[in-house]
Amino acid sequence: MLKKIQVQQLRVGMHLKEFCGSWMEHPFWRNGFVIADPKDIESVLASSIKEVWIDCSKGLDVASGEPSISEAESEAEVNATLAKVVQERRNVSPTSSAQEIETAARICQQSKRAVISMFEEARMGKAVDTGDARKLVEEINDSVARNPGALISLARLKTADDYTYMHSVAVCAMMIALAKQLKLDEAQTRVAGLAGLMHDLGKAMIPMDVLNKPGKLSTAEFNIVKRHPEEGHRLLLTGTDVHPLVLDVCLHHHEKTDGSGYPKGLKDAEISLFAKMGAVCDVYDAITSNRPYKPGWDPAESLRRMAEWAKGHFDMQVFQAFVKSLGIYPIGSLVQLSSGRLGVVVEQTGKSLTMPCVKVFFSTKSNMRIMPEVIDLSGAGVKEKIVSREDPAKWQFHDLNELWSGLPD
Repeated sequence: MLKKIQVQQLRVGMHLKEFCGSWMEHPFWRNGFVIADPKDIESVLASSIKEVWIDCSKGLDVASGEPSISEAESEAEVNATLAKVVQERRNVSPTSSAQEIETAARICQQSKRAVISMFEEARMGKAVDTGDARKLVEEINDSVARNPGALISLARLKTADDYTYMHSVAVCAMMIALAKQLKLDEAQTRVAGLAGLMHDLGKAMIPMDVLNKPGKLSTAEFNIVKRHPEEGHRLLLTGTDVHPLVLDVCLHHHEKTDGSGYPKGLKDAEISLFAKMGAVCDVYDAITSNRPYKPGWDPAESLRRMAEWAKGHFDMQVFQAFVKSLGIYPIGSLVQLSSGRLGVVVEQTGKSLTMPCVKVFFSTKSNMRIMPEVIDLSGAGVKEKIVSREDPAKWQFHDLNELWSGLPD
């Protein structure tokens, strides 16, 4: 029997079925576990969560005489809450990157903790539970709906040590944005996001010294890494109610349209749309992120290089939709304007792929920093345009990420 209780009533031995509130408000990535450590209760009490559901058939009940709300008594309340949530999701309003950055930063941090927990549980041999991961996907989906660029760009700012975990979050967000660009329905979009989140689960079974090696992998080590799609597929099969497309993306996100990918060497028509989407998102995040063995490339330069590889590697329709979802000059790209000023892209305007909002901060004519100014290149009367991509390594602006995100490096 399910009962809703105050968090102050929690005690060791209770089966915590569900938190009453957003997953961002509590310190656990999943629900549905028996409280075995008093520290877990302390963590709940320290959060903003006020009430939880417990399952008395799987753990201890409240003490005799303590107040609680049964599942039957609360059915009307639950239905009303669900209706409110559905309506709120339908009424998501677009926001600017600057407005969404703070929320996106919180989602990134909580998501990273969730993915770390997923990987740790997989290493310990626990069955994979994608049910709780769906809540995380919902939050990421809502952020992308408000502003596609904010969370995707922030997720790129990962350290080499964070890469394995934040890569899953970044690919989840990009899969959602790409699904929206491809006009997939809401159910398919959520599946795409979940597939992105779970696509690299098999890396939980790769030795850490191989996964985080600072130099080039040997042939033997690379063969070990290449096992991760099949390992992830195997781990997902231990779960219940795992969507077939989540399994498919996990197994086939390293396939290439010319058949040179792995693990099955599938060719164009043999690869599903979702796996083709996963391939593009996976590669983009990999080459724009700092890795143990190399720094990440500039976002705009990365898209240019991917375009060169596209034939034989990616599905062209999917790749073109991916570029539209990010912009030709994604947020964080360093560009030079026709005035000779350098700036960093801070927002896509939606009017033109070549006319984003750029925060200018440096004059190449005087070779000095200038007062930062945001210019909407698509605005009426604006004559400036982007004349070139610039290599951040050449200019060595150490605060480039802070300039577009507003967050300290």
